[in-house]
Amino acid sequence: MGRADFWDSRESSQAVVAEVQALKNVLGPYRAFSAQLEDFQVLAELAELEGDDSPLYAEAAETWPALKQELERLELVSFLSGKMDKNNAILTIHAGAGGTESCDWCGILLRMYSRWLDEQGYSYETADLQPGDEAGVKYVTLTISGDFAYGYLKAEKGVHRLVRISPFDSNKRRHTSFCSVDVLPEVDDDIDIVINDGDLRIDTYRASGAGGQHVNRTDSAVRLTHLESGIVVTCQNERSQHKNKATAMRILKARLYEREEEKRRAAHAAESSAKGDNAWGNQIRSYVLQPYQLVKDLRTDSETSNVSAVLDGDIDQFIHAYLRAGLKP
Repeated sequence: MGRADFWDSRESSQAVVAEVQALKNVLGPYRAFSAQLEDFQVLAELAELEGDDSPLYAEAAETWPALKQELERLELVSFLSGKMDKNNAILTIHAGAGGTESCDWCGILLRMYSRWLDEQGYSYETADLQPGDEAGVKYVTLTISGDFAYGYLKAEKGVHRLVRISPFDSNKRRHTSFCSVDVLPEVDDDIDIVINDGDLRIDTYRASGAGGQHVNRTDSAVRLTHLESGIVVTCQNERSQHKNKATAMRILKARLYEREEEKRRAAHAAESSAKGDNAWGNQIRSYVLQPYQLVKDLRTDSETSNVSAVLDGDIDQFIHAYLRAGLKP
């Protein structure tokens, strides 16, 4: 960054600045914790000399829990060492079979993740959303920006199962609903994903929505179809067709990268005879509201009866358990 020609190329300089900031976000808290720990060691030694009844001993006892909590947070960051863990993320939720009930469950999950993202300080945008016919959401795609967004959210990839008495059933019967959550890392520019123009079909159409002066008057929404793989990506969030196309291309690159990674994982799993399947129907977590209340992650056995807090975005318990278990998406 000290070179005279550093700012000559805006794109490369911004990439370096972003990398420096990401490194500072890791090293800064570590260095701050190291300094706090040195101060605590001095305090503990003085408290030990003065005895259990001294004010210094009480201060040390009060300080330790906060230090321990910060140490656990730093330890979690150490688990985020995967190639793409530091990247931005693309999160998609699809309602399963079940009509209105599943669409409502999809909307509940969207609210849960939105609240978690707000609490963690991540910025995010809705790239594509299809409302349900009566309630909820059929599917939604969020683009999420922030350090280690993919590293944390990869824990949520899989099928989420809800058991409750349906508010849409006049007979008050218990229903089971499923939604599939997919999480992809946003691909960096230094990863070579080649998409030839001949491999793409680009369709434009009018964005769906509540209407207004612009929403349904121009063909701003974009649908990209990758002919070789059959992957389809849509984006209708922006008023600009150009911006929607750029966002759709980022998502398409991420899905093509993930497709190649899945091929590698499948080949490795076949060799080791321990293939893991993330396919539809392989649920990772159950949310039971009736006849009892319990949220349980079936991969780590982490569970809580505080269902309301979880649906309000308190999912750190499950993400942390996943990371500590060293599981792979």
